[in-house]
Amino acid sequence: MQITEILAQIGGLKSIANELNISQDQAASGAEALLPAIIGGFKKQVQTGPQSGGTGDMGGLGGLLGQLGGSGLLDDVLSPEPTHVNRGNDVLGQIFGSKDVSRTVAQNAASQSGLDSDLLKKMLPMLAMLVTGFMAKRGAAGGDSQGSSSGGGLGGLLGGLLGGQSAGSSSGLGAMLDLNGDGNALDDILRMAGKAFR
Repeated sequence: MQITEILAQIGGLKSIANELNISQDQAASGAEALLPAIIGGFKKQVQTGPQSGGTGDMGGLGGLLGQLGGSGLLDDVLSPEPTHVNRGNDVLGQIFGSKDVSRTVAQNAASQSGLDSDLLKKMLPMLAMLVTGFMAKRGAAGGDSQGSSSGGGLGGLLGGLLGGQSAGSSSGLGAMLDLNGDGNALDDILRMAGKAFR
């Protein structure tokens, strides 16, 4: 199942639509355009850990999710109260490194989805919170917040989200963004923006 469908099922897209006063279809279009970069940002965080691709990386991801707010971020977006988007901006700062990158991601998503880039900028931190909270909740439920195996738990979840979004996206947005076929759309967005992200 694609991450967009998962977020719709748990009520995340409905919450975003209500808060931003847009339709759920618009929320879904925005999510499809923005999620490859968000998930690519998390993949980047994992890759900057030990290069073995194993337990150290995923343990680092589990720690990072908790540090950013864990499953509480998901609850924040889903609650009927206004979302504390500053928490989402903290997530974006961690995975993207700068506000310039967030702006580039929103502009790129605007050209892909036809939605206004200002709207997408508002949606971006909320989506980042949903993804972080969802991964934290799934990691805790699987008892694998420490990343005991690179094939299961958070490792498998992150790989599944990347795979589902970059290859199986119904609109092909993930595949279109993944220009060099490495499953990380963020690299390509940054390349288009002429930014080095190491």
